[in-house]
Amino acid sequence: MSQPALSGAVSALEETLGVTLVERTTRRVLLSPAGERLAVRAKAVLEEVGALLEEADALRAPFTGVLRLGVIPTVAPYLLPTVLRLVRGRYPLLDLQVHEEQTASLLDGLAGGRLDLLLLAVPLGVPGVTEIPLFDEDFVLVTPLGHRLGGREGIPRAVLRELNLLLLDEGHCLRDQALDICREAGRADVPATTTAAGLGTLVQLVAGGLGVTLLPRTAVEVETARSNRLLTARFADPAPSRRIALAMRTGTVRATEHRELAASLRAAMRDLPVRIVGS
Repeated sequence: MSQPALSGAVSALEETLGVTLVERTTRRVLLSPAGERLAVRAKAVLEEVGALLEEADALRAPFTGVLRLGVIPTVAPYLLPTVLRLVRGRYPLLDLQVHEEQTASLLDGLAGGRLDLLLLAVPLGVPGVTEIPLFDEDFVLVTPLGHRLGGREGIPRAVLRELNLLLLDEGHCLRDQALDICREAGRADVPATTTAAGLGTLVQLVAGGLGVTLLPRTAVEVETARSNRLLTARFADPAPSRRIALAMRTGTVRATEHRELAASLRAAMRDLPVRIVGS
C-alpha cells in the first residue's frame, strides 16, 4: 500500500470504531493506548482468518496449495535434496516454499503463522509446538590432516576436554549441542577464540589447522569433500548424537497431512547415515 492509502485506511477505521488508534507527530507515528489494545485483538482475528483459509485448503485436497517449510542451516544443505525429491515425486501439487533460518526465528514464524512446518533439531520444549521425530544421527570429530585422533574409531568423549574445539556462532542450535556434549564429557567451557557462521567455514578452519570440530553424520560427506586436508574420528558407543524432527503447531488442521509427510520422509531417509525413529 502507498502511504496515503494506508493513512486513509487507518483514518476510516478510527472513524468506524470511534477511537484514536495512532498518535501522529511530525517525526513518527505511534500506536495509542487504545490502538495497542485493539492491535492484540486484531492479530487474533487475523490468525483465525488464516486458520479458516488453511482449513478450507486442507478440506479441498491434502498435499495441495502452499506449504511453508522452515529449516535450520545445519540441516538444510544435507537433507533438502531428499525432501525436494520426495515432494516433487509424490506430492506434485504441493507448492513447497523453503525458509532457512535459525531455530528462534523459525519458532517465531511457526507461532505467528508465517511458517507451517519446521525441520530442525529437538527437543524444543516449546508450548503449543508438537514434534514428529524423524531420525537420530551421531556426531563425528573432524580433525586436520596429521592430527593424532584423525581416522581413529571408538575414541572416548573425554578427549573433548583437551581439544581446541571450534564452534558455530551464537544462535545456532548445533553450537549449543556441541557445548552440551563437552559438558557431558566433563569440560566446563569452550573459549570462543574462533567461530564461524556456517559449517562450511568451520570445516575450512579445521583444514587450516586452527582446531577440531564436531559434525553431524549427514554433513560429513558434503563438508569433508571440499578439502583433502581433513580426517574424521568416530566416538565409542553411545556416540554423542542429535535428533531431527518435524515440528508443527499443536492442533493444526493439517496435522494428519504433516504426519503422513513425516512417514514418507522416514522411508526416503533410510539410505542416509542415520537411525530412523518414530512411526
